[in-house]
Amino acid sequence: MSDVQTMSDNDLKVGVYICHCGVNISAKVDINRVIDFARKLPHVSVSREYKFMCSDPGQELIQQDIRNGLVNRVIVASCSPLMHEGTFRTALSNAGLNSFLFHMVNIREHVSWVTADSEMATQKSQALVAAGVLRVVRQQPLERQRVSVNPNVLVVGGGIAGIHAALTLASAGKKVYLVERSPSIGGHMSLFDKTFPTLDCAACILTPKMVSVNQNPNINLMTWSEVSKVGGYVGNFKVTVKKKPRYVDTEKCISCGLCYEACLGRPSPNHRRLIIGKQVVKEGWGLQAMPSAASPVAVSTTGQAKGGHV
Repeated sequence: MSDVQTMSDNDLKVGVYICHCGVNISAKVDINRVIDFARKLPHVSVSREYKFMCSDPGQELIQQDIRNGLVNRVIVASCSPLMHEGTFRTALSNAGLNSFLFHMVNIREHVSWVTADSEMATQKSQALVAAGVLRVVRQQPLERQRVSVNPNVLVVGGGIAGIHAALTLASAGKKVYLVERSPSIGGHMSLFDKTFPTLDCAACILTPKMVSVNQNPNINLMTWSEVSKVGGYVGNFKVTVKKKPRYVDTEKCISCGLCYEACLGRPSPNHRRLIIGKQVVKEGWGLQAMPSAASPVAVSTTGQAKGGHV
C-alpha cells in the first residue's frame, strides 16, 4: 500500500499480457475480448497477447516494454504460477524491473480447463485480470536477502517413527534434539510382542535403535519433556522445552535399581497374567515390554479386556 501512496496515478503503468498457451486457453477463452477489457482498466498502459508468453519471443515482448518505459508493473495471464512464475520474474529482473512487481493470473487450470461454457470462461478471465491489476499496483519492490540458517533439527515424539527420523538425520551429520513426553522412548511399539506382517520380535527391532539413540553423539535425547513454546521462523526457530521433574540425577544414575527397592511406592498388583479364554498364556513379570506401572490385562475369547485394580 505504501508503494501506491508514493506514486501518482500517472506513474503507475501496468502491462497485461495474455497467453494463448497454444489452444489450451484460446480454445475456451476469447483472448481478444480479455485484451480489450484489460485496456480499459485503471493504470493499464499496455495490453498484449501472444501464442506462448513463456517462450523467448514472448518474454522479449515484456522486456522491450519495460526498457521503453511503457510499464513498471506486469501481469501475465496464462498457466499456473507453479509452472512459469520464476520464468517471468527472471525476465523482469533481466529487463531492469524489480521481479516482485509482477503478478501471474492463472486462466488455464482455473478457467479454460475447468469451465465448460466459453462465455463464462471469458467473463471469469476478465474478472481475474481485473483483480490482478488491483493487486499488482499495491505490490512493493522487495529485495532478496541471505540469512543464516540453524541446521539443527527438533524431532517431537520418541516412538519408532521419531527414533528412525532422529537416527537418519544424525547419520547425515545433523544435530538432533529428540523430545519425548514419556519417561522413556519407544512409544507404542514397546508394548507390542510381535510386529506385522513378519511377526518379528518387536523388542528385537526396537531395542537396538533405542540404544543407538542414546549412544549417538549427534542426538540430544530429552525424555519426560514437552515442547511448551515455538517461536522464530523457518530456518531459525526458537523452541522452549519443559522438562518434568524426575527426582533422580540422570548424570549419576547407573540403573542399578536400588532406588526402586527403597521406594515406598509399589505398583499393585505386582503379578501379571495374560489369559486367552481359560488358558494362561503368560504370567509373572515377564510380559514382553510392558511398563512397570501398567495394569494387568486379561483377554477373553470375546475380545473383552479385563483390567486389574491398581
